Amino acid sequence: MSQAPDLKGSSFTLSVLHLSDNEVEKSIQFLKKKVEQAPTFFTSAPVVINISSVDGDIDFATLKTGIREAGLIPVGITGSKDKRTQSLASDAGFAIMSSSKSPSKSPTNMVPTKVVRTPIRSGQQVYAQNSDLVVLNHVSPGAEVIADGSIHIHGTLRGRAIAGANGSKEAKIICHDLQAELISIAGNYWLSDQIDSELWQQKVMFSMCEDKLHFDILTI
Repeated sequence: MSQAPDLKGSSFTLSVLHLSDNEVEKSIQFLKKKVEQAPTFFTSAPVVINISSVDGDIDFATLKTGIREAGLIPVGITGSKDKRTQSLASDAGFAIMSSSKSPSKSPTNMVPTKVVRTPIRSGQQVYAQNSDLVVLNHVSPGAEVIADGSIHIHGTLRGRAIAGANGSKEAKIICHDLQAELISIAGNYWLSDQIDSELWQQKVMFSMCEDKLHFDILTI
């Protein structure tokens, strides 16, 4: 006997685009550039639009079309200040969302650390579900390592490292030679052009501090 569908609450890590003004075309071009820089990470990724800093009306229909053209999936808006703006966004097909202020929690039901001894080649993806990930070798350009917990790379990181994939802001990324295409913790990311030159080829630990990525250069 088949069971009836069930509807349950859950949480997911979403990218959030923070608009500084109502110049929609500028925001669309910004998104297209980001997708071009890291297509594997961004293509078909859901995105929420934070409009808390915007004054004036937003052309939500054009914004939604532009987000789709960039290769992302528009989900909803957050930070709306009045019912009229919410109505305009809703008419364009955006969900109306509110930001959660609850503290971040560490992953539950964690399992033993996943250890990978071999190099991770271009095009490969390694995911440590509900656990930390330790790579005892190199991560090549075009490769991707993902963990719900923290990531520790003993070799050179030239690809992408995504820790706290389930939303945990307690996750860390440690690599012995930083040359990354992308670093991400709990949905907060830096692309290679955002990483300070002083960190390049250094042993670095990334963590979250006040909802922003933070780094420490390790000397041992």
